[in-house]
Amino acid sequence: MTTGFALFDTAIGRCGVAWGERGLLGVQLPEAGDSRTRARVLQKAPGARDMTPPAEVQQACDAMAELLDGEARDLSFIALDTERLPAFNRSVYDIARTIAPGETMTYGDIATRLGDKQLSRSVGQALGQNPLPIVIPCHRVLAANGKTGGFSANGGVTTKFRMLAIERARIASAETGDAPMLFDPGLSIAPRRRQG
Repeated sequence: MTTGFALFDTAIGRCGVAWGERGLLGVQLPEAGDSRTRARVLQKAPGARDMTPPAEVQQACDAMAELLDGEARDLSFIALDTERLPAFNRSVYDIARTIAPGETMTYGDIATRLGDKQLSRSVGQALGQNPLPIVIPCHRVLAANGKTGGFSANGGVTTKFRMLAIERARIASAETGDAPMLFDPGLSIAPRRRQG
């Protein structure tokens, strides 16, 4: 299979996808325009040709679009080619892929699963380098105490909030328990106080 790329429509704008023989090589969230989205996806798959996606890639694009349209889609069926990525990053991404739509984890939760809570900062750095957002749902990973943490996509934390709002996400971690999420980008994410 030739390495290819394509743009596809979603509720948050036109995303990009690149693929090769073993699966997706990159997913790009919308940039300011198609040319910028195209350029960013090509950074993830240099030399890829603009082409119609094969059936399995089209199914992946359709599933991502459905997720971004508010359907609780499981994207674990999507094959990814992550062989060129550092082993630590792959281990972080494997854990992140287990977070269901509408759920969240913290950087510390992932670090703990990796065996060392002190790896939280490294987990954040790995997620900041995620070449496959949406499929590897880095937007579902928050900082401790319900704070947003960063987000490297166009629009930054506002985009992260938008994606979490679409999924009607809840905070769920060892630090915060399970609480509704606030969707005001000007605020940190914090559990709402219950009326008693």
